[in-house]
Amino acid sequence: MKTNVILIFSLAIILSSSKVKAQIVESNTEKIMLEYPETRKDSSVVDEYFGTNVPDPYRWLEDDRSEETAQWVKAENEVTSDYLSKIPYRDAINSRLTELWNYEKVSAPFTRGDYTYFSKNDGLQNQSVYYRKKGDGEAEVFLDPNSFSKEGTSSLAGLSFSKDGSKVTYQISEGGSDWSKLIVIDAETLEQIEDTLIDIKFSGASWQGNEGFYYSSYDKPKEGSELSGLTQYHKLFFHKLGTPQSDDRLVFGGDITPRRYIGGGVSEDGNYLIISAAESTSGRELYIHDLRKPKSPIHTIVDNFENNHSVIHTDGDKIFIKTNLNAPNGKVVMTTFDKLSPENWVDFIPETENVLSVGTAGGVFFANYLVDACSKVYRINADGENEGEIELPGIGSSGGFGGRLEDEFLYYSFTSYVYPRTIFKYDIASGKSELYLKSGVKFKSEDFESKQVFYKSKDGTKIPMIITYKKGMELNGENPTLLYGYGGFNISLSPSFSLSNIVFMENGGVYAVANLRGGGEYGEEWHSAGTKLNKQNVFDDFIAAAEYLINSKYTNSNKLAVAGGSNGGLLVGATMCQRPDLMKVAFPAVGVLDMLRYNKFTAGAGWAYDYGTAEESKEMFEYLLNYSPYHALKEGTSYPATMVFTGDHDDRVVPAHSFKFAARLQEYHKGENPVLIRIETDAGHGAGKSTSMVIQEQADKWSFLFWNMGYDHLQIEGAESSNDH
Repeated sequence: MKTNVILIFSLAIILSSSKVKAQIVESNTEKIMLEYPETRKDSSVVDEYFGTNVPDPYRWLEDDRSEETAQWVKAENEVTSDYLSKIPYRDAINSRLTELWNYEKVSAPFTRGDYTYFSKNDGLQNQSVYYRKKGDGEAEVFLDPNSFSKEGTSSLAGLSFSKDGSKVTYQISEGGSDWSKLIVIDAETLEQIEDTLIDIKFSGASWQGNEGFYYSSYDKPKEGSELSGLTQYHKLFFHKLGTPQSDDRLVFGGDITPRRYIGGGVSEDGNYLIISAAESTSGRELYIHDLRKPKSPIHTIVDNFENNHSVIHTDGDKIFIKTNLNAPNGKVVMTTFDKLSPENWVDFIPETENVLSVGTAGGVFFANYLVDACSKVYRINADGENEGEIELPGIGSSGGFGGRLEDEFLYYSFTSYVYPRTIFKYDIASGKSELYLKSGVKFKSEDFESKQVFYKSKDGTKIPMIITYKKGMELNGENPTLLYGYGGFNISLSPSFSLSNIVFMENGGVYAVANLRGGGEYGEEWHSAGTKLNKQNVFDDFIAAAEYLINSKYTNSNKLAVAGGSNGGLLVGATMCQRPDLMKVAFPAVGVLDMLRYNKFTAGAGWAYDYGTAEESKEMFEYLLNYSPYHALKEGTSYPATMVFTGDHDDRVVPAHSFKFAARLQEYHKGENPVLIRIETDAGHGAGKSTSMVIQEQADKWSFLFWNMGYDHLQIEGAESSNDH
């Protein structure tokens, strides 16, 4: 019997409050009462853009430190938790996910000093533990992030060894925040060497010998002003061991060269400091400093923000740069320290029709190309000659083709939607690979299939999509389907294995990933085609993917869910506003949902290259206003069953986006479907979540999806608890 949601009544709008609704969710087994909390509205908050007034009645929810917001979060979570607790197979899905997660997970090893290091998770540990061993000796615990906090809300945010392996820095993030603290220890004794460094953000640590390291951070906003992203500029510092953080030397940034993002790293040979600087998430400057001549100036390699560049290797005075200058798909060039400017660059790995990423190890270059979003890897010798393709297990994604000059072996991984992540050992001298570590997950790859299709978007552009499902599935238009997308910031979605998706596909689910414009799958032109005044292309690509799945009889609009996170949360929010009839379920996670104000929060101003801002022109303002999910919601519309995901400590895409969107969605929605928000406490943008948090979140997602697609009963494979309630 199909699940029905009956709207019982709507209270009239009362002064400074939004509409309060009560619903009953009926099935042949349950009645779920659903009543949304009251959310105060402030009609006095109105912004003017180019003569147009834009009300923002939920502006007060931007203050995530206020007691009123805290009470709203608590009330919304209580409603969501109560709703989810009534779904009869929720516990069974949680049990199955727990069973799937419970296997030993070991990383590829690496050597520093006298020790070989690796991380391992026994199965359900909240954080993986780092171990080490000397020679053929027994492995011992090196660093256990599970000990960082009693509550399990702190996580490892970075690990860096000095070149000889004698000293180590590690960073700790608390509550999922992008801000971290940094601790320096003696690698042999494991004792902390000096005071903890604080307030570090968007940075690793790069050692210069054993005397100190480079790191980047911002001036920490004063309490209560964290939301402001207008004056956040990155600074690159050098920290000398044995000195207080207050004495750290400013290397780049500050008043003379203000930049929103700055990174600094020492070349493997220790000769150079490489500095990249950017004003947005796309395009960067490149600088170099000869550390053999400490008093020499920092030299410019590229001083514009129009392209992306990175130094990937140095060999004496030779400098190898990966760039997309005059090469939208990327290439590697070679130059020397006395001929740094682009007019002196010589092609080393020329541009091809496929997007390039590159790594080095043992004096060899590894060119990893994206071919229709999947990996092909070639070995390039020191003279730039292509020595042939490295055979991978199949069509999917590979990573890890990088290491140090003295390495004799490297360890690379391979995965796909039906191939659990597997680690291979590669002998650099012979060019031969061997299996090093197979995944222990209980999954029968042979029972599933994954295929790539190409469909046409609204303007005729051909878009790739990979569809994965259980073999033998009938194309009858009735299969529960989840469509996932991102489409932004030059990020490519290549095949990867997901433990969570097993539960969905075991129960007849179809998992589809569309490679939308705005991503990096086909280079900078593909990226630019989904930015600023072209952003609608991304939504059109996603809508066309959904229509393809429906027209090809994989599913129908009552069995289709859409999902995405961060920029993908924007994608889902915009799509459900433009085509609420297209899908039954929507999962906008940690989304950028207020496009008029995103640039005023934390690091949001750096996203302007992709989005544009409401202040820059009347045309840009009107374009953003038209698709901004918070503003595009229409009163009296029936929206899909929606569960918004966010974290109360997300300081990248601040939770205000999700809070305001959910409040207005609950106010405007008129239909049978529940519209909820799930707010993870002591959590950030996604990274650093404990295993238990991840499992519960995924159990809630799948329960919500199946329930709202009309499944009263599910026989969850492998779950101990019965599902026939």
